[in-house]
Amino acid sequence: MSRRWKITAWSVGLLALLLGLWTVVVEPRWVAHRDISETVPHWKGPPGLKVAVASDWHFSKRPLWRVMTLERARAIVAEINAAQPDVVLLPGDFIADRDYKPEIAATPEDEIAQVLGGLKARLGVYAVMGNHDWWHDGAKFTAAFRRAGIQVLENQAVPLPGTALWVVGVGDDDTGHSDPVRAMVGVPKGAQALVFMHEPASLLDLPAMRGLIVAGHTHGGQVRIPFFGSPVVPGAGPHDWAYGWVEHGDNRMYITSGLGVSILPARFNMRPEWVMFTLGGANPQTVNEREP
Repeated sequence: MSRRWKITAWSVGLLALLLGLWTVVVEPRWVAHRDISETVPHWKGPPGLKVAVASDWHFSKRPLWRVMTLERARAIVAEINAAQPDVVLLPGDFIADRDYKPEIAATPEDEIAQVLGGLKARLGVYAVMGNHDWWHDGAKFTAAFRRAGIQVLENQAVPLPGTALWVVGVGDDDTGHSDPVRAMVGVPKGAQALVFMHEPASLLDLPAMRGLIVAGHTHGGQVRIPFFGSPVVPGAGPHDWAYGWVEHGDNRMYITSGLGVSILPARFNMRPEWVMFTLGGANPQTVNEREP
């Protein structure tokens, strides 16, 4: 092998090593805080309502998958609290391991609920269960979250205290719990709502509504190849429903990349995130990203 080819081979090897370290070690832990200002036509809620969305935490104790540790989760909770949201929405998938061993509580669901129970919002913290939560034990997670002060909505709608808005939680599609029509039954005609779901496919059956619609589950595919997109997008929704704003009928929804990892402990060109929406402002939609 000539000297030129040796240099090329070493360069390619070094690049592959650095890329692997970035994908497995750096980017999965490089959490973005995104601010999105969204104008809702004929907005009926409080001006400048701040809604934090933090999905797919995927707490894990497995060595390579130790992205969402207790310490990292507490730091994210503190960061969200420091931003002073009016509402916090948690669109599911709180656990990653079926053999999760708790450290500070008797059960996995109690440990995770204890950490996320630290989230503070003057109008409430709301959650839906994801497929991983149901695979673990959705009923136990629901009970633990409610004990921690988090309101779990399973195809339910509740009024947002002190406002004309409603909060609607849609069940998980992947495990057969999704019923968007039932979830919206309690919302008065013409009312606006904050709708959140785990699996984006639930949007396909959601009645037309005004307000904010958000989902998780896809992780943005975790890997997004430039000029190609995400090779794998989990869920029953269209393949291009991986990340960001999507539309179906009269509805428009934001799909977040979430905070943790699943299946593979890797992210590339798809940072984990939590999002703060500011609703009802006079300015057109803007997106800002705050570096850690």
